Amino acid sequence: MAADPKTVTKCVLVAPPGVRPKRPGSSNPGRPKPQVVSAKTSRWQQLNKCKENNAIRLDLCKSSITTLPSSIKELSQLTEIFLYGNKFVTLPPELGHLANLDTLALSENSLQSLPDTLANLRRLRVLDLRHNKLCEVPNVVYSLASLTHLFLRFNRIKVVEDDIRNLKNLTMLSLRENKIKELPSGIGQLFNLSTFDVSHNHLEHLPEELGQCVQMNSLDLQHNELLDIPESIGNLTLLTRLGLRYNRLNSVPRSLSNCVNMDEFNVEGNNISQLPEGLLSSLTKLQSITLSRNAFASYPVGGPAQFCSAYSINLEHNQINKVPFGIFSQASCLTKLNMKDNQLSSLPLDIGTWANMVELNLGTNQLMKISEDIKDLVNLEVLTLSNNSLKRLPATIGNLKKLRHLDLEENKLESLPQEIGFLKELTKLVVQSNQITSLPRAIGHLSNLQYLGAGENNLTNIPKEIGTLENLESLYINDNPNLHNLPFELALCSNLQIMSIENCPLTQIPSEIVNGGPSLVIQFLKLKGPYCQM
Repeated sequence: MAADPKTVTKCVLVAPPGVRPKRPGSSNPGRPKPQVVSAKTSRWQQLNKCKENNAIRLDLCKSSITTLPSSIKELSQLTEIFLYGNKFVTLPPELGHLANLDTLALSENSLQSLPDTLANLRRLRVLDLRHNKLCEVPNVVYSLASLTHLFLRFNRIKVVEDDIRNLKNLTMLSLRENKIKELPSGIGQLFNLSTFDVSHNHLEHLPEELGQCVQMNSLDLQHNELLDIPESIGNLTLLTRLGLRYNRLNSVPRSLSNCVNMDEFNVEGNNISQLPEGLLSSLTKLQSITLSRNAFASYPVGGPAQFCSAYSINLEHNQINKVPFGIFSQASCLTKLNMKDNQLSSLPLDIGTWANMVELNLGTNQLMKISEDIKDLVNLEVLTLSNNSLKRLPATIGNLKKLRHLDLEENKLESLPQEIGFLKELTKLVVQSNQITSLPRAIGHLSNLQYLGAGENNLTNIPKEIGTLENLESLYINDNPNLHNLPFELALCSNLQIMSIENCPLTQIPSEIVNGGPSLVIQFLKLKGPYCQM
């Protein structure tokens, strides 16, 4: 029966390697051969079509082309040209005839220069030169006074000339990921600039004139070599974002307290040991404060008022030995606190007042005990206490009913409280590298547990209640030198995908089974245990 032409679908023709498959109808000598259109022909056709249709947009992106014909000048109606992702090294001077051009997108090519004729593009607003091979800002760019957006990211530019002052209509300037060592004072003449990205360069200083760009709301200076920030930065009162991460700053100017619209303060990866007193309390809209990887020996001076609006505080990798009593008494929004890798030997007596905390990281400190008041952190979902000197965990830990992740790796714990079984929402429990001799039977109540890391301990047995953990996917019990057997119930963990038993003697299981790996061990437990019919 003939196929309904409405239901015929495209088919994939398969032939042996080196043999071109015959298509249906290809044996018909009267059938005309299809025309082969090369990429070059297609390009010219697009140009002609653009001219015929009086189109205002030309898109030749990712066409593997290296040149444009001089006839491009005939497309004088064009307002937008998109040529990104090609192989241009140079551009034809005839582009300068396109007086109506508004947008010229040239990113992801190999351009090393631009034709001087582009100076005729008096209406050009957007020039995109990202990901090229420019070693300098082409001189013609400084003459394009109509530009509002200039993208020069990821080139090889070393110098920005003072003529940048000519581009007074710029609202967005990106010089990210170049090799720039200094900025000219002329940058201060860009009075309309609202977004300036000069991150990932080699700047050591900034011109004082930068403070004249009072319309700036986003200034990205991260990943440079900045040694200081000019006081004039305080004139940029519209700033909502200031990127200072990973520089060489020893301090920040007091004038930053004028930038009251900032909702994030991030100076990660500098050499700062203290902030100007009251700086953070002046920035009343701050929601996120990141001071990690600096040289702080104490909390910033300013009292509880500096954290009123913060929901996240990160002080990881500093030298802080104390969390001041009452420092978070006004931090009603605080849900995340990261104090990892400091020198804390104790926690403040008012830890129980941190009732809104959701994530608390106290890893890699010198803590020897956790207060029973931990029970009051009823909203806690992630608790990290790894790399401390804890010998016991308070029974009140069982009150943290929302806890999902509990990390106790590398402490001196000898046991876990039975109350841990109350943590019904727990999905990840890490007690690796402690001195635990047995896991509590209550562990069987952790019905949502997916990951259990108990390797490098002194376990002598695994409780049979582990068999109730139907959601357990990963089990690490490696490097327990006194673990000679495994419960048959372990075979009931139907979702178990990873089990690490390296360096456990397991003498009660035949050596050939143990040597065959974890999956063979599970099969053995299943076959030999009383649950083999289940």
